[in-house]
Amino acid sequence: MDVSSTATGGKAKKGGAGRKAGGPRKKSVTRSVKAGLQFPVGRIGRYLKKGRYAQRVGTGAPVYLAAVLEYLAAELLELAGNAAKDNKKSRIIPRHLLLAIRNDEELGKLLAGVTIAHGGVLPKIHSVLLPKKAAEKAEKAANGLRG
Repeated sequence: MDVSSTATGGKAKKGGAGRKAGGPRKKSVTRSVKAGLQFPVGRIGRYLKKGRYAQRVGTGAPVYLAAVLEYLAAELLELAGNAAKDNKKSRIIPRHLLLAIRNDEELGKLLAGVTIAHGGVLPKIHSVLLPKKAAEKAEKAANGLRG
């Protein structure tokens, strides 16, 4: 046996798997970038596994879930931004989120049982509480629209 090979352990340097030692390393591309998403696909996949929702999690499940969550977030932010603009504000606050959710039929149905802290309520005055003249005008206007 050769003395020089035993001194180094007889093996080459360990490096990246299947990569020549000292070669340029390719930049890693995240699954979010591959899918064209902003939401973290890897993190959502980790949460799906850690949550034990199923024994096994397919590779497409976190991508699909990330896409759905990103769409919902974008939709909600767009509507809340419009509500903020209507109130002449440049910053979205919980009130704007509440107005956006409750005025949208589908989001309202999805988040029906959700309470938003500091959101308040939708502005509505019951017709019984309105003064007589205003109630009559409202009734005539409603009848005029029907007929």
